[in-house]
Amino acid sequence: MVAENRKDAVGVPCAGMRPAPKVLQQRTVRILISLALVVPFLLHAAGTVRFAFIDQLENLAYDARLNLTLPATQDNRVVIVDIDEASLSAIGRWPWPRDTLATIVDQLFKRYNVRAVGFDVVFAERDESSGLDVLRRLAAGPFADSERFHEQLRRLTPKLDRDRVFAHSLDDRNVVLGYFFRKEVQQGDPTSGTLPSPLGTVTDMHVDELPVPAPDGYGANLELLQQSAAGAGFFDNPLVSSDGTFRRVPLVQRYDGHLYELLALATARAALGWPPVRMEVAREGSDYRALEAVRLGDRRIPVDRNGAVLVPYRGRQGSFPYVSAKDVLDGSADPSVLEDRIVLIGATAAGLLDLRTTPVQNVYPGVEVHANVISGILDGRIKQRPAYLLGYEFLLIALIGLLMTGLLPFLSPIWLSLATLALSVVVIGGNLLAWSMGDLVLPLASPLLLIALLFVYHVAWGFFVETRGKRQLARLFGQYIPPELVDEMDKAPEEVSLAGESREMTVLFSDVRGFTNISENLEPEELTRLMNAFLTPMTRIIHQHRGTIDKYMGDAIMAFWGAPLDDPEHARHAVFAARDMLATMAELTPQFEREGWPRLSIGVGLNTGIMNVGNMGSEFRMAYTALGDAVNLGSRLEGLTRTYDVDLIVSETTRHEVPEFEYREIDVVRVKGKDRPVTIFEPIAPVDEVDRDTRKMLKRYHGALEHYRRRDWDAAEMELFSLSREYPDTYLYRMYLDRIMYFRNHPPPDDWDGVFTHHLK
Repeated sequence: MVAENRKDAVGVPCAGMRPAPKVLQQRTVRILISLALVVPFLLHAAGTVRFAFIDQLENLAYDARLNLTLPATQDNRVVIVDIDEASLSAIGRWPWPRDTLATIVDQLFKRYNVRAVGFDVVFAERDESSGLDVLRRLAAGPFADSERFHEQLRRLTPKLDRDRVFAHSLDDRNVVLGYFFRKEVQQGDPTSGTLPSPLGTVTDMHVDELPVPAPDGYGANLELLQQSAAGAGFFDNPLVSSDGTFRRVPLVQRYDGHLYELLALATARAALGWPPVRMEVAREGSDYRALEAVRLGDRRIPVDRNGAVLVPYRGRQGSFPYVSAKDVLDGSADPSVLEDRIVLIGATAAGLLDLRTTPVQNVYPGVEVHANVISGILDGRIKQRPAYLLGYEFLLIALIGLLMTGLLPFLSPIWLSLATLALSVVVIGGNLLAWSMGDLVLPLASPLLLIALLFVYHVAWGFFVETRGKRQLARLFGQYIPPELVDEMDKAPEEVSLAGESREMTVLFSDVRGFTNISENLEPEELTRLMNAFLTPMTRIIHQHRGTIDKYMGDAIMAFWGAPLDDPEHARHAVFAARDMLATMAELTPQFEREGWPRLSIGVGLNTGIMNVGNMGSEFRMAYTALGDAVNLGSRLEGLTRTYDVDLIVSETTRHEVPEFEYREIDVVRVKGKDRPVTIFEPIAPVDEVDRDTRKMLKRYHGALEHYRRRDWDAAEMELFSLSREYPDTYLYRMYLDRIMYFRNHPPPDDWDGVFTHHLK
């Protein structure tokens, strides 16, 4: 019996036994903290406190689902007549004369028999390009008494009044004009133009009670044009996401007690024969709560509480046929593409500033956003995010919080992980099912973030003892790698090996120039301080760029990238580290001068290639190091920095791996110990930081190198001499001039390949 009780004491408690007070207290604290973590999510779901980062994650989750389920097909029912670069080149800069636009409209309806046309353009100002106003002023002034002048003016006026010509082309045709609302009217932004007729009575509640966007002003079309058009719709979007992405657009906006429709909605109505519009409004008691849908005849368009639709993108740009405006104007467009189609006229030319950021593409034509909405209205393919989802999110968060708080503290690590995974799969699976089967956009980021947070919290609570073992691991590997990589090794220990292996890496060698003379003129203590002041920032830079210090060799440093952890961008990290090392050396000069130390300058060589890396040495001492021909070449390149009087030299393999830098080719060399020649380069700067003069200089220099290697000594010498005069501090130009002088007197053999052989290390 005693033994049995003792077994229970160290195992599972017997029935009727209570956990020790300390264990019970810890468990209570653990549960309370877990519940406390749920509270912010509940407040967010209820709308009491909105956390911007959760909303941003929700947007990203929406974008991911949208891109995973894109139809990626082309909808031929909507055609975009594109004001593109080719049209601007052929017709002229925007805005075009209104008679040109009239011809395009005539072509669309007479020649191509389109169903409806929507303009993603506003015509707020009169077209005075014909000079009619000037003629009228002349008629009222100097030529007031000239009957012949007045007769000619009367004859020309119908052709020169281009606004009226354009208006006539709109008469009795299914044309919808575009305009915009201003969210806030600033001084100097007057309301202009004429609004179209509002939608009229579309709901049995007062319009001012609808929670739709309510702008303060507008910029609309000329009255003459608006009266001739069949309708009009706004093309601005006051509901752009906080990150500037077009995810949803309002179908209606409220202005001065009336409702006005989106350009896409108006154009769809035009194509469908102008069916009536009706709002579906959700109620709670006698209070109206939010919009649920917009009825377009017998079609139901789901909207959110602000009357907005989620844009049903079909895919990237090109999901609808594009026809250049110039081809419509000259009649060369394919009739089969346009006949009986809905046409949107808009711009993709970059200078016309109608490019948007969307979930499917960062640079996306605004006119194609409207095309997607029209397409979604026609086939009922619009996702919905109704107002009642607010309550759904709150209940889901509460359920997840209670379930995980009540279950996870009592599970073993394996079961805890499996339970969390299963819950995540259920949430994601149910969400995707609602997305695909019910066109419902349920919240996903907040429940998954809560699941992840509670999982991390309970794992951290249960496994805090393991941190002691991780600290031991850090001490074990810290002698080989920078501390910044220890955490990554903890997360992926299977990727770490001290055994010898071959892999592609980048090696760096740096050396202080003239260090022997410097060391001879300093006392030992001063020399030690100098080296510490030099090596510390250099090491810090290498570590910041994920490099591993192999060894210090007096004033020299050897480092490499790509081991012990794999680094796909090892060459890039090495180049940027070398660049920062050189910049830091310049920054150290004032400090060294204050200490009375000599100014230091370094040369750096980089090479990328296959190297042997691992824990190497003897039974007395081991070191994690890299060996091989590629390492030796890196050392040789550092030595060549003195020969060519440059601070940094990289090999052709390193240059190939880091194309975002601009380089100056230095030479094609054969270094000591290697038969195969290698092309060496000096990194100048990232491409986007190189100015025009430097690009021009590099182009001239590389052209001179081509002449040099073709033995065109005169052309090479002329360009190099000019460069040496303009850039007298560049030794490279003088060096090649000396070589050319030598080759003039001692011509190279016929099989000369332009390679220069170095016999010294």
